[in-house]
Amino acid sequence: MNRVPGDTDNAHSSSVESCPSLRDVHSINPAQLMARIESYEGREKKGISDVRRTFCLFVTFDLLFITLLWIIELNVKGGIETTLEKEVLQYDYSSSYFDIFLLAVFRFKVLILAYAMCRLRHWWAIAFTTAVTSAFLLAKVIISQLFSQGAFGYVLPIISFILAWIETWFLDFKVLPQEAEEENRFLMAQDASERAALLHPGVLSDGQFYSPPESVAGSDEDSEEKQDSEKPVV
Repeated sequence: MNRVPGDTDNAHSSSVESCPSLRDVHSINPAQLMARIESYEGREKKGISDVRRTFCLFVTFDLLFITLLWIIELNVKGGIETTLEKEVLQYDYSSSYFDIFLLAVFRFKVLILAYAMCRLRHWWAIAFTTAVTSAFLLAKVIISQLFSQGAFGYVLPIISFILAWIETWFLDFKVLPQEAEEENRFLMAQDASERAALLHPGVLSDGQFYSPPESVAGSDEDSEEKQDSEKPVV
């Protein structure tokens, strides 16, 4: 049974409408894709992202802030030299704040080594430092006699505990997800640029232009015309 011409036209129009991707492909701008890829590559060359740099600055702030509070505590107790000798050389777990300062130094070294120098993209390093900090501070608050030594018996342990958990939250909810999202965008832009390069080839270079050799058929036709012209007219 023959097909009706109207059905043929409808089938042709439906096939054209079912391929909107061709129009979408022409809307891709390869220059924009290359600019975006170059921006991502520039970030990779810097070695560390902006959000990771902010995290490292906060870790440094943690160490400096705990150090400042410890120095203030040494002055309040009767002078830095006398109190420093008592808390460091004559260390007592139940009454000294020197271990809280060492805990801040421990966090700083581990986190900077892991996330600034080694550039880890996992949470295990900060989970380790936060677990050690929490366990140590809870044990010190329960066993020691810090609360009988004034306001610093509350301030140093609480602030150290809060800063450790803020670092954990910032890395787990800001640094790692944002870096993973930027990496996915880079891969998607790179894939799109490769497709655009295939669909929108650039101008051929000078080396890609060539002249075709003279065809043998053309030379034969020229020789035949010359022979016909040389024949005598009868």
